[in-house]
Amino acid sequence: MKLSPKWKQRIAFSVLGLASVVVIVPVIVIFSILIEKGLPAINWEFLTAMPRMGMRAGGIFPAIAGTMYLVLGTIVVALPLGVLAAVYLVEYARQNWMTRMIEVAIVNLAGVPSVVYGLFGLGLFVIFLKFGSSILAGSLTLSIMVLPVIITASKEALSSVPQSFREASLALGVSKWQTIRCIVLPNALPGILTGTILGVSRAAGETAPILFTVAAFYLPRLPKSVFDQCMALPYHLYVLSTQVPNVNPKIQYGTALVLVALVFILNFLAIVVRAHIRGKKQW
Repeated sequence: MKLSPKWKQRIAFSVLGLASVVVIVPVIVIFSILIEKGLPAINWEFLTAMPRMGMRAGGIFPAIAGTMYLVLGTIVVALPLGVLAAVYLVEYARQNWMTRMIEVAIVNLAGVPSVVYGLFGLGLFVIFLKFGSSILAGSLTLSIMVLPVIITASKEALSSVPQSFREASLALGVSKWQTIRCIVLPNALPGILTGTILGVSRAAGETAPILFTVAAFYLPRLPKSVFDQCMALPYHLYVLSTQVPNVNPKIQYGTALVLVALVFILNFLAIVVRAHIRGKKQW
């Protein structure tokens, strides 16, 4: 029996809808469990106080601050390097075997497990460069981990800018770099922000890289410099769940809820900025 195109379309839409449900429902269930069991722990003291009694009481403010320090350090290092690398590959590099090898290497690096980046950061930044277990070493390790995502997204964003924009700018006597800086990059900014969002989300939730390079088991104070250790929400959650006995489960779920909420807020702010910039585009 031969199906008509209309029925084929309905079947395809049904399969796609079922796939969406399979993906969305577990996420909703997880969020519901986190909100139900973690929300009772959320209060002003929990968010702003220092941990006490071996992390069985008090708050998680050092872990929140440490996570923000690491995210900020990752963005400061990875975003400029990722965008500049993408600009070089799209605008300046010749399309030859070496360029293709670099692009394949970038794609492969995006799939490397985070624990490998953690061991690399331990060997290079902590031991060889003698940064020690510090915010600097952790931020640099996370930056290397998210660079492939930012470079790939930035390359796609730069490539999507119409070539006619570049030709019109060059025809007016504008230099190549001025064309890239004033024409190409502003039009590619929404796509670049998309890559940054993905990278920041991954960096904020990773445990293995910071385990080797920066995370402290218990540190009821804030770091004073980039060469100090700090607590971080992912590692703090791991410690509460596996290393500290007799912890109230609501503290564990509350910490997980704060981590998810922090990632959501960062993503939401970046999406708002991206939508605002995209709304100004005229093409």
